Amino acid sequence: MKILVTGACGYKGTVLVPKLLELGHKVIAIDIMWFGNFLPDHRNLEIRKIDVRNTNEIDLSGVDAIIHLASIANDPCGDLDPKLTWEVSALATMQLADKAKREGVKRFIYASSGSVYGVKDEDLVTEDLSLEPISEYNKTKMVAERVILSYADDMVVQIVRPATVCGLSDRMRLDVSVNMLTMQAIISGEITVFGGQQTRPNIHIDDITDLYIFLLNNAEVTGVFNAGFENLTILDIAEMVVSKIPAKIKITESNDPRSYRINSDKLIEAGFKPKKKVGDAITEIIAAYQRGTLKNEPHFHNLKWMQQKVVV
Repeated sequence: MKILVTGACGYKGTVLVPKLLELGHKVIAIDIMWFGNFLPDHRNLEIRKIDVRNTNEIDLSGVDAIIHLASIANDPCGDLDPKLTWEVSALATMQLADKAKREGVKRFIYASSGSVYGVKDEDLVTEDLSLEPISEYNKTKMVAERVILSYADDMVVQIVRPATVCGLSDRMRLDVSVNMLTMQAIISGEITVFGGQQTRPNIHIDDITDLYIFLLNNAEVTGVFNAGFENLTILDIAEMVVSKIPAKIKITESNDPRSYRINSDKLIEAGFKPKKKVGDAITEIIAAYQRGTLKNEPHFHNLKWMQQKVVV
């Protein structure tokens, strides 16, 4: 297949693109490269530095499928500049989906977020529950979902609501819970936990990227799917970290109300099987740091980097 991946130089894209190339696909990688480019050179890879908002610059000639990862990632970054967030994560998605329909693209895979549900009282959150987003990031994801689903009669639409992703990427993120707590333990020997009882669903980066490939290979699997296989409290994660590397846990008060568990039975029933766990991500991060292939780089912290380099 010829596959267009937006946000291809991001945390997930940097892991996904090499997997697609290894499978023999031709990949067009689109990214604005705020955080750099860590993709490998490959004869079947074309990397284009394009702002996804400039849809007219995106060439869809011969493209069989789009994997749309580009967005302003996470709540703090989304709140930093709401106008930018809506333009990138909602308006650009609408424009890209419309262009895909007009140019005959047959597949559209969209990376939404498990946080679109908002704060839920249910023990397990399934795909049929109402969406009640509470941040700009969540709201744009919900709107983008609705837009893409409106094209379901024109192309195969597959929407993923991922849990918080963890694990190693050459374009690492050290501002997501598992990765952040693990690096705190490694560098300072102390983990700061805000509150601790908030529950977060988690998914390993190898599993989420394998899921996009699973969807590519299974056009009959359509609609919306949760993707998260371990619902853990922040304190649970911290305790898992210190079981692998010595560190103290410091608990402080938190005003963060977000606490939710997602259920991914629908995805498992469709035939997808996860292979890794949070514990694997922690072990892999520790090992990468100890061998010197992972460092605490400034551009691995989205919010701080965007404050300095993107949003003035």
